[in-house]
Amino acid sequence: MMKSFSLTACQRFAACLLLSSAALDAEDKPKFRTDADGPVKASDKRKAPKDRKPGDPPEWFQLVEGQFPPEGSAHAASGELIHTEHLERRFQIRIDRNDSQERGIWDLPLDATMLPFGAIWYVGAPAALQDIPLGTHLHGLFYLTDPEDKTPLPDTWYKRKTPEWEFRRCLRIEDEFSYHARQQQLWKIDSVDVTTKKLTATLQDKGKPSGQPKLFDLMASTRVFAGNGIADLKALQPGQSVLFNLTWVTLYGPGRITDIWLDEKARALVTANQMERHRSYIRERGLPAWVNSVDDEQQLVTLTFFGNVDAKLFDELKIKDPNLPPPKDGSPPPVEPRGGLAVARETLMTYDPVNDHKTGSLLEVNKVPAEPGSSGVQMKIKMDMMLEGYRPKRIVRFYPETWKVIALPKEEEYFGKE
Repeated sequence: MMKSFSLTACQRFAACLLLSSAALDAEDKPKFRTDADGPVKASDKRKAPKDRKPGDPPEWFQLVEGQFPPEGSAHAASGELIHTEHLERRFQIRIDRNDSQERGIWDLPLDATMLPFGAIWYVGAPAALQDIPLGTHLHGLFYLTDPEDKTPLPDTWYKRKTPEWEFRRCLRIEDEFSYHARQQQLWKIDSVDVTTKKLTATLQDKGKPSGQPKLFDLMASTRVFAGNGIADLKALQPGQSVLFNLTWVTLYGPGRITDIWLDEKARALVTANQMERHRSYIRERGLPAWVNSVDDEQQLVTLTFFGNVDAKLFDELKIKDPNLPPPKDGSPPPVEPRGGLAVARETLMTYDPVNDHKTGSLLEVNKVPAEPGSSGVQMKIKMDMMLEGYRPKRIVRFYPETWKVIALPKEEEYFGKE
């Protein structure tokens, strides 16, 4: 009897382990579709919620207003930048060809808008859309369009649509340089023929070969950067570890090289230059954020900054301006750092920041868990005057005390365009 009891207990224990393991696997598996579930195809059909059945595969994640998306929930797509409307942070890419596509839907455009917390990267640093030259090949992360969005699709031959046409909200776009630098990858030149303008290179992932060699095209106009100067195609040599940007990817092979950086000094120089360009751009337009909560009686606004800016700019939140004039009422200068808050649109465009921003005192600057799109920096500010635009889920831009609020070019202000 004891032996029989022992065997039954073991079986029960094993069954519990299996059930626990299955439950954990179910919890680990995303409740939304991801790229791991296969490529987006033209034949994919989304079902209305009322038509879905328990056994149906999960749908792509749909963004929730006022919330950052979960990690790994975006759809990756890549293509060449063919059109921009930088004031609206809107762009089009010609989607790369791939084996899942039928020939009839090759080379079709995806029209997308950057999310308010969406990040743009160029040559290894944050950027604005106008910093990226047309024709640059980009890698992006996208979400399904807002169900209420009625923006017309781009005109195409025979009204055809890329399979990705519904992914019209962008979390991140980046050029080849940024895409590989972020992953600590370099290309090692295997061979180069200046006469035929061909370059063979193998991707190196953290110093180890990754994948097969690829044959790229060079052009007479390809710009070569070495050290702190410019070189010519003859400077390209086998064995060099390089980064480059591309155009015409998948049209006639892996792509044409537009710019190539031969060494670490050249790469560091171009990244540093773009970083300073970005910092100046943000200092003149304010740090973007959205409002988490408001206390109208106490005139308190709590906001979370977006992660699409250089993190070092947040170090300037608490810096006091020694040249700030004293209060006009004769009261002692405030102990807390101060700053200005301007209401902005989903595109991050402000209305008339010189005249409609209001000032306040910083009470708290805290770290919160970082999520995709979030900087992980949250701030509470006591406003001198509240505006209707200071409401939960609304977009704002904050100017630290040491940043001068200036009049922007008229096309960058939404005042009068309502």
